[in-house]
Amino acid sequence: MNPKQNIPTVPLARFIKHSFEILKNPLPFHHQNFEEQGDVFRLKIGFKNSVIFVRDAAFAEYVLQKNQRNYTKSKIQTEDLVKYVGKGLLTSEGDHWKKQRKLIQPAFHKKQLENLLGSIQSAIVSEYTKITPNKVIDLFPILNDLAFQTVVKSLFSSAANQEDINRLQYITEAAQKMLVKELRQPYLGWWFNLSGEIQKYIDLTQEARDILKRIVNERRASAVKEHDLLDMLLDAKYDDGTSMEEEQLIDEILILFTAGHETTSNALTFAAQLLALHPKWQEEIYKERIALMSESDDLMDLVTKSKVCQQVIEETMRLYPPAYFIDRVNIEPDTFNELHIEAGSNLLFSVYEMHRHPKLWERPNAFLPERFDEGSRKFSSQYFPFGAGPRKCIGNNFAMFEMIIAVSELVSTYKIHPDFDTIEITPLITLKPKNAFLKFEKRAL
Repeated sequence: MNPKQNIPTVPLARFIKHSFEILKNPLPFHHQNFEEQGDVFRLKIGFKNSVIFVRDAAFAEYVLQKNQRNYTKSKIQTEDLVKYVGKGLLTSEGDHWKKQRKLIQPAFHKKQLENLLGSIQSAIVSEYTKITPNKVIDLFPILNDLAFQTVVKSLFSSAANQEDINRLQYITEAAQKMLVKELRQPYLGWWFNLSGEIQKYIDLTQEARDILKRIVNERRASAVKEHDLLDMLLDAKYDDGTSMEEEQLIDEILILFTAGHETTSNALTFAAQLLALHPKWQEEIYKERIALMSESDDLMDLVTKSKVCQQVIEETMRLYPPAYFIDRVNIEPDTFNELHIEAGSNLLFSVYEMHRHPKLWERPNAFLPERFDEGSRKFSSQYFPFGAGPRKCIGNNFAMFEMIIAVSELVSTYKIHPDFDTIEITPLITLKPKNAFLKFEKRAL
């Protein structure tokens, strides 16, 4: 039997016919294919190339956890993204990844993160001063700056000046936009190379690397300990007692910028929009914060005991997962539930579809934070906001702590009102919000 016949196939002609819609937003196209073909289908994207799309959560769990040794990340991350951010944790594989993960993991343990909570809160409160009360504003740019500033302060304390921060943010976001163009328009790859467009962004990335090297060298020369993430990365030692080489350190910092700010700003924006549409949950978070602050002003207590706030964030990331696709390629041929996957198959797991699958979730399209009243662990086989298995996001605790502080601070200061009818999305490398127009009413003290 030809293994390709075992998986329903969407022909190349259909892909080409809908190419302009896919360029704007591929999710409706994929959803229709899932509805027509089932939870696994093959999409032909060229005469020889195809991608297997999956919204079967058990299949995802099998690939990401149970048989993860047979699966590697796709060329998108291990080659296409590498040219802009280097070979850090997100883009590396095999022994190199294992070595880096073991080295960096301690920096993201909860005890270490406790030292950063003050810097995180300070960056958040500072950015919220940009909110103009009683006026409709687009919240996303503010939260985007907030998330970037939070990563910068956690990494460098006060070592980076505002000019450097602005430039690093611009380069990080510009490189991501270029990568989206490459992925959505692969047929223009020859032009992107010939015209020098790709080289322009590679040169920009080198500028970012030079800025980071200067900051790192100034820290080394100062011999001052800030107890931030940069210190932890500089002090980290491999099993043989050596430290990270400079180029590898810069790779890891660029990965933290790329993975650490956009996903968080997206999730926070969606959370604010959902809270605007469901004011009852604003008041629940506000009451919870008042109660917790009356017992303790310790930030670690706030982030670990804000149960209602965490439920809201968990439900936000179920409906609008920032990392809405997970890609893998199998090394050896494999079989799952009688589906034959030939070696070298490109698999895309739709986290967005799995998080809204009617067989997995009650009222899947409704905002129901109460479904997480016992935490997210009971949904671990179908809920993947930070991925799953050994490659689960190393910064998941950092991100949750940051988002809890950010949402709690926002709701304690303002009542949020919507100035939009429905939440719209822009699926790029991450799932981005589109129309986060909100009005903020100052709470009476």
